Amino acid sequence: MLSRTADHLYWMARYIERAENMARVLDVTDNMSLVPNAAASEAALWGPALEIAGAVTTYEDLHDTITANEVIHFLALDPRNPSSIYSALLSARENARAVRAAISSETWENINSLWLEFAQFQDMRLLEGHLHEFCDWVKSRSHLFRGVSFGTMLHDDAFRFLRLGTFIERADNTARLLDVKYHLLLPNDEEIGGAVDYYEWSAVLRSVSAFQAYQKVFSDSIEPWRVAELLVLRQDMPRSLHACLGEITAILDQLPGRRNSECLRVAGELHARLRYGRMEEIFQGGLHEFLEDFVVGNNNLGLEIQRSFLNAQAA
Repeated sequence: MLSRTADHLYWMARYIERAENMARVLDVTDNMSLVPNAAASEAALWGPALEIAGAVTTYEDLHDTITANEVIHFLALDPRNPSSIYSALLSARENARAVRAAISSETWENINSLWLEFAQFQDMRLLEGHLHEFCDWVKSRSHLFRGVSFGTMLHDDAFRFLRLGTFIERADNTARLLDVKYHLLLPNDEEIGGAVDYYEWSAVLRSVSAFQAYQKVFSDSIEPWRVAELLVLRQDMPRSLHACLGEITAILDQLPGRRNSECLRVAGELHARLRYGRMEEIFQGGLHEFLEDFVVGNNNLGLEIQRSFLNAQAA
């Protein structure tokens, strides 16, 4: 396979996953705005969404204050934000168009119709009753993309690079979301276990489609350390860090040639920390530090994949 073809497939999947993750962040933040006393101000409530997206600096260059309307527009529809849902879906479609011969016709039609349908939301004021509808639409179209590609594409190297992009992006988002929850949304002196705290953690679980999984695994009230365990160490939780790295390692192991040796080493190191890690030890060393190290390691893995296989400038 040509490196540029692999590059387009890898980033197409990353952008689709990024759009879905951004929709999840917007949806959960909007839901938390409905909880009394959830945050003291719009800035305190919506600022963490910018932190998760890694877009604080870009936002501050364009806006003087943090308000719900401006943050929603910036993260959902602003073409000036390279991480907005608009930018992600546009980039996904452009990457798909460049490799139409490498993907099934159903996969291309799915992405193309996704972009065409997106136009219906561009003139909407999302905060006025349309945000939940918009986020649900983005999430459902992302699910449809993965289902169509899985069910219609040959499971060859092209498909593997598609899946590789999905799990690299998903692992990054889960780590950022969990880190921000622990260190930005909760003041240091807040009493854990209150009503607001319960709704916040419920919202975090719902943002990664893990609320029912938590109830099934723990059958108990929502505790922050158990949420962390579910999203970090549980291999059977689809959006956990462990599950993502397990998929990434397996995919890299299936790619031919010697160029994947360093990628496998970096991925194996990350995977081993999650496979053999214990939540007690992670908390003793600091969850924030652990998640920061993971984000850096996952980013380094992405750069190594870029260098080894894709032969293109990292985005």
